[in-house]
Amino acid sequence: MVEVHQLVGFFVVACFAVGWIWGLAAWIARRDPGERFWVWVTIAQVVVGIQALIGVVVYLLGHRAPTLLHYAYGVFPIVAFAIAHLVARRPDFRERPWVVFGWVAFICFGLTLRAVMTGFAV
Repeated sequence: MVEVHQLVGFFVVACFAVGWIWGLAAWIARRDPGERFWVWVTIAQVVVGIQALIGVVVYLLGHRAPTLLHYAYGVFPIVAFAIAHLVARRPDFRERPWVVFGWVAFICFGLTLRAVMTGFAV
């Protein structure tokens, strides 16, 4: 189960990389990222949720991360997505709600990459 958690962890990092690069490209092009960006948001949220559930199972099976930061890095994307949904609804972002999710993807990319690093530390 630990190996599955590690594998999905790499996929989470890759998923966030796609999101922030997509958001940056849309911002540079001064264009809306399109409908498929919202499909990415949905996929990213589902993958983060699955990774969190796998992490809970790994924890319940008695495996522990070498540092408490690993758990914080793992929980942060869930909180960040919840906040992003609230912020994206504000009038400031009515025209471009995708910007919020692009920033969340950028921040979560770095933090989940760090989570992978702390998860492998011995």
